[in-house]
Amino acid sequence: MLRRLSLLLVSLLSIPFNFTIAGAAQVQEFVLDNGLKVLLLEDHKSPAVTFQVWYRVGGRNEKDGKSGLAHFLEHMMFKGTPTTKPEEYSRIIAKNGGRSNAFTTSDCTVYFATMSREKINFELELEADRMANALLGDTYFEPEKKVIQEERRLRTEDNPASALGEVASAVAFTIHPYRRPVVGWMEDIQNLTRQDLVDFYKLYYAPNNAFIVVVGDFSTDEILPKIKAAFGKIPRGAEPPKVQVTEPEQRGERKVNLKKEAELPFVLQFYHAPNLKSPDSFALDLLSVVLAGGRSSRLYHELVYQKRLVRGVDADYSGVSVDPMGFSIDTQLLPGIEPANVEREMDRLVDKLKSELISERELQKAKNQIEAAFVFAQDSIYGQAMKIGFYEVAGGWRQMDGYLDGIRKVTREDIRRVAKQYLDRDRRTVGTLIPIKSK
Repeated sequence: MLRRLSLLLVSLLSIPFNFTIAGAAQVQEFVLDNGLKVLLLEDHKSPAVTFQVWYRVGGRNEKDGKSGLAHFLEHMMFKGTPTTKPEEYSRIIAKNGGRSNAFTTSDCTVYFATMSREKINFELELEADRMANALLGDTYFEPEKKVIQEERRLRTEDNPASALGEVASAVAFTIHPYRRPVVGWMEDIQNLTRQDLVDFYKLYYAPNNAFIVVVGDFSTDEILPKIKAAFGKIPRGAEPPKVQVTEPEQRGERKVNLKKEAELPFVLQFYHAPNLKSPDSFALDLLSVVLAGGRSSRLYHELVYQKRLVRGVDADYSGVSVDPMGFSIDTQLLPGIEPANVEREMDRLVDKLKSELISERELQKAKNQIEAAFVFAQDSIYGQAMKIGFYEVAGGWRQMDGYLDGIRKVTREDIRRVAKQYLDRDRRTVGTLIPIKSK
């Protein structure tokens, strides 16, 4: 995820980098009596502070028939408390020169704002208030449901690539909750009730199921007492139920075709792969760069430049996740190109990685791209906070410090080994978007 921020800036580099990283060693961790973890990283390069509240709940924690519940609750958290009017949260932040937003993933839900040091107390108090006192008012429930349904139409149903990814995930995962879309299936959204939201809120929105990340121009001695005063009085909640689902090993290629109104076909290949808890995660991250990390990568060079089969190609390794997700390769075809031809070419190039060692220059270039993106992300206090938060959700923020060291130790043989082990056709799902004309 972080590496994509600057792949193009370093795509021609092939000599080793030596970076000085301001990493996890500078993060300070505190845990309040109610179980709320606080992670603080002072960075005085610019006069701003980002304050984020991360809840350890997302689409992964939902039940069948209730997909989209975590995302729906995220929307409703802006509908006021006994002391804050509906939508007033955003107005207060904007009035005081800040920017705020929220998002939901399969693993977490996050609320954040970036403001000046003098004004960050507004965000602190507002987040503490809605952690304990969100109204989830009935007046706004049905209108917000329509907003979410429209969001689903725009982002998924009217987006061919997103629609294909959603269907492919539902086929790739048979029992794990990663098979469900975070926004929810349309039928499930329609059937959700306000009581569903209230129960979900009471179960998961508690200090012992959340943590705070603060990065920027602040003093720990000043902000920590304020956090304790605002959040420390919120009572600890019951321990939420654990999600203990292991996806069965896939023992044969799965294929799914989606016929949809679109201009061009897509081909998506999804392989099951381990997450950052595996030592192979570093080699898999580098493998994704070798395959499609910029215009000089293997797939881009062959499929876009040389053979002119596709408009673009991307490879993504989802390593920073609570449970294993996977490794994916996706392409958008040019007009008149058959998906089967592109799939054969993709397989040929992947098979070559399984049988031949990449060059030392190619490996070093991939490492440089990842290291540069990792460092450049530190220019943004928001980017630093996101990195800390995602690592904390996936397995602990301290794992950040081992990332670059792990990348630097990967060898050419490691790349070949993980390609052979994980890019196995018997453990993949292939999704194909077949365009049809509008009715």
